[in-house]
Amino acid sequence: MNKNRLVSHLSKPWQGPTSTVEEPLDLIRLSLDERIYVKMRNDRELKGKLNAYDQHLNMILGDVEETVTTMEIDEETYEEIYKTTKRNISMLFVRGDGVILVSPPLRSGAL
Repeated sequence: MNKNRLVSHLSKPWQGPTSTVEEPLDLIRLSLDERIYVKMRNDRELKGKLNAYDQHLNMILGDVEETVTTMEIDEETYEEIYKTTKRNISMLFVRGDGVILVSPPLRSGAL
């Protein structure tokens, strides 16, 4: 089996669904087919449905909302001006080396 293959809920049919977290990527596995939040390099944020991922945190997200924050300096006042731009993307491949943080969806009973 190719170790670089993206993992989806269909890729390991011999394993039943489990809800235990023993390794860091288990938390990502439990978020398959759920909406997640991904903080990226260069002030990009993504919210979307996790369709697949691999051990490098390459991900395929669906129904994605991308938010990009940029900072400009006013030439007269030298104030920092922050601008956010949002766009919706139906399907997105996320390269894992740009990922800073992945947050799973809130679950009932969570603190």
